Amino acid sequence: MINTKDILETIAMIQDENLDIRTITMGISLLDCADADIDRSCEKVYAKITRCAKDLVKTGEDIEAKYGIPIINKRISVTPISMLVASSGGDPVKYAHTLDRAAKAVGVNFIGGYSALVHKGFAAGDRELIESIPEALAETDLVCSSVNIGSTKAGINMDAVKKMGHIVKRAAELTADRDC
Repeated sequence: MINTKDILETIAMIQDENLDIRTITMGISLLDCADADIDRSCEKVYAKITRCAKDLVKTGEDIEAKYGIPIINKRISVTPISMLVASSGGDPVKYAHTLDRAAKAVGVNFIGGYSALVHKGFAAGDRELIESIPEALAETDLVCSSVNIGSTKAGINMDAVKKMGHIVKRAAELTADRDC
């Protein structure tokens, strides 16, 4: 049972300590969007994201209104795009533009998944995606990128560490006008 003390404590946290919900995230698997043709794959990606996430922002706003606690970011996280690049080939930046367009269409703050998982080594699509990260980030507004280069179990992929040093530097150079 909720008591008055708990309610007052929560109100104080919201008013005095700026309590908020930092982020709500919708995860969307894009594996079924893989296609040998990158343009068809991008069409499938856009259609799936906009269909699945069409109500995400409104739902977040409804939660904010119901509980009186602000939600700072509404975001989407998708299957690592390097997995789609492995199937389609082509310029991975096309996927970044598709993600950005879909994120804008549904009104989220950002979309993650322009990513590669290389902690166990490079697979098809990984190198191409990693090389494209600087351009993808420079040409989009809401796309977030990540590369998993290590884990406790698998260790650290030192080839990926070296490559990512160059990629981060290049991304910083291409986005310097936006404070990197």
